[in-house]
Amino acid sequence: MEFSSFTTITFDCYGTLIDWEAGLLPGLRRLLAAHGQTLPDAEILELYGKFEARAESGAYQSYRKVLESVVRQFGEHCGFDPSAGELRSLHESIPEWPAFPDTVAALQKLQQRYRLAIISNIDEDLFAESRKRLGIEFSAVITAQQAHSYKPSLNNFQLALQTLGMQPAQLLHVGQSIYHDVIPAQSLGIRTVWVNRRSARPGVGAVVPADGKPDLEVPDMATFAALAV
Repeated sequence: MEFSSFTTITFDCYGTLIDWEAGLLPGLRRLLAAHGQTLPDAEILELYGKFEARAESGAYQSYRKVLESVVRQFGEHCGFDPSAGELRSLHESIPEWPAFPDTVAALQKLQQRYRLAIISNIDEDLFAESRKRLGIEFSAVITAQQAHSYKPSLNNFQLALQTLGMQPAQLLHVGQSIYHDVIPAQSLGIRTVWVNRRSARPGVGAVVPADGKPDLEVPDMATFAALAV
């Protein structure tokens, strides 16, 4: 890939920059344990990916409501009725979700050469909490709340292009999900980098499995930054 043709890079946030699986799993384990249930982590994450996609596929609702729906669906799947506090538990945990160890240094390195932006399936105020962990100021943040849709909707990427004032061929998008990031971005002519952080771990993680071929695959952000700068 010839990186000199890009001036701007957009990033997925959760799973790419923020370790959302490390954030999600403790809360989901506690939820299940409170109702006498235990499941392997790989199965919990796979169910999460399915339940989240289902909640995001209908009429737009806030990400808070999406996460409440996920908790409700876990209850339906496992045979329990979540309390009001349990319904709030996932979105209330987002401020504690950590950045991956290589995220901040990679973003700071990339910012020396590129304009950096976010395209994320998130609410504005929830991302504001995660933003504190990322170590830089972004040129733009495009959220699902702004778009009133969730990736893989093309609307989110089209809004990003409009906000940034760019044509698809000028933009590089970096994300951890073939389903949410690579396939829709490529369909618009945006080149893509897949950060395959799960390459050494079992299971598909907290995303919907999908087949796609990114323009470049890397195992982490540190590797991407070393190639791109």
